[in-house]
Order: sequence, then structure tokens, then C-alpha cells
Amino acid sequence: MPTITIEPATKDRFSDAEHALTGGGDGASCQCQWWMLTNKDFNATSKEEREGLLKSELTSGPPPALVAYVDGEAAGWVRVGPRTTQVRLARTRTYAASPQPWDDENVWAVSCFAVRREHRGQGLNARLLDAAIDYARQSGARILEAYPVDTDIDSKSANELYHGVLSTFEAAGFHEVARPKPAIAIVELELTS
Repeated sequence: MPTITIEPATKDRFSDAEHALTGGGDGASCQCQWWMLTNKDFNATSKEEREGLLKSELTSGPPPALVAYVDGEAAGWVRVGPRTTQVRLARTRTYAASPQPWDDENVWAVSCFAVRREHRGQGLNARLLDAAIDYARQSGARILEAYPVDTDIDSKSANELYHGVLSTFEAAGFHEVARPKPAIAIVELELTS
């Protein structure tokens, strides 16, 4: 049985974050900056510039994500933090149905998962989500929101599931608050009760 640990993505874990993000999917090119930049700004940056932005985030803190380790190897990543810092979320029409005010700093979002190919199928997304819930709660978040894919309605490749899967969020206690598209749900978890 592998040993799984999850730690905040801090400046001393930048190379681990890079390893987790570069094991399949778009993480290598995106550098988990998709939700942090407007579409115009994202398209105007290179992969190297996005890498610099990620490094700056990890250096300046607080940690914008968590890194999962399997037997000491960086294997996965989840972005979790105040929704107000993830500027593209508020500009995405699909998420306009969120019942939470977009300027509320106490609403946090889980917006991106990345799991290296060789570590998929081990339940890392569920473990990362549980850790994200704890991290958001300890950081004072009131609501944790997410935008998972309902794979019962639309099957996607593993690389297209960076939002997470609805059933994983439901198993963690999230409830659906909106369904902006048939296969995209908006879910939330109250953290202060």
C-alpha cells in the first residue's frame, strides 16, 4: 500500500509542483494559471512566463494549491483558494449561475486537479479534495465552490477532467447549487457549520 501525503504548495516545493503538473494533460503548458489570468492575458503569456507566475505565487504565499505525494514522489495537484483571486471564474458565463456573490472573499474555489498518469486510478483526486476542504476550512473560508463534470452525462478523457468529477464532490459532502450545462455542475460545501 503506497504512502500518500498532501502538503501546501510552497516555494520550497516548486520543483515538486512542476513534477505534478507535467505528468499528463495541460498542466505543463498551463502551469495552473488558466483561472488566474483573463483570456487575453493568458494568451499573451508564454509557458515560461506562466511558470514564472506560478513560482511567484508559491514564493509570495499563501499557498495557492496542495501537492500530493505517493511514496515521496510528487504525484498530484489541486488549486484551492479564494475565488476572488481566480479572476477568470467570474468572467466565465458558465459559472454566472453561482448563488454566491463574486466579490465575497470568504468563498473559495477548487478549480483544477492534475494527477500524473502513472498515479491515476489510486483515488488521489478524492484525497486531494479532502485536503482542500480541510485547508479552506482552516484558512477561514465560509463556502467552498467547484465546477465538476458529471461523467454520467458526458464521458471525458482523463485530461479533460481537470475540474474534477461530480461524484467525487458529492461523496465529499458537496451539494449541487446550479447546472449551467448538462454535464457541468456548480457545487458548494458550507464550511462554517
